[in-house]
Amino acid sequence: QVHMVESGGGLVQAGGSLRLSCAASAGTFSIYNMGWFRQAPGKEREFVAAIFWSGSLTYYADAMKGRFTNSKDNDKNTLYLQMDRMQTGDTAVYYCAAMNGRWGTQFEADFGPWGPGTQVTVSS
Repeated sequence: QVHMVESGGGLVQAGGSLRLSCAASAGTFSIYNMGWFRQAPGKEREFVAAIFWSGSLTYYADAMKGRFTNSKDNDKNTLYLQMDRMQTGDTAVYYCAAMNGRWGTQFEADFGPWGPGTQVTVSS
């Protein structure tokens, strides 16, 4: 297993940008496909994006396509999520985790273990 710790969250205005980082605290980060999820207040955790172990392939939830960019630096054991043209609906706690299921999955149960998350708040 690989254990991750998210950072980079904060307050941003609608239309602005933010970059999240997710650093491996234990485990062999480079061999894992990875994913980002988010959880808004009162809602279930939802899929955001995923990236292949090498960083060569990605896929996104429809609402994030064209606005979010997922990248992976295996030398730094760090995952990144660049978020542009942010919307108030992007307000949530963001999490990253290793993918334990098949490539292409968006199911929460196919990812883990979960870190503490980082809060992102988008103001109007």
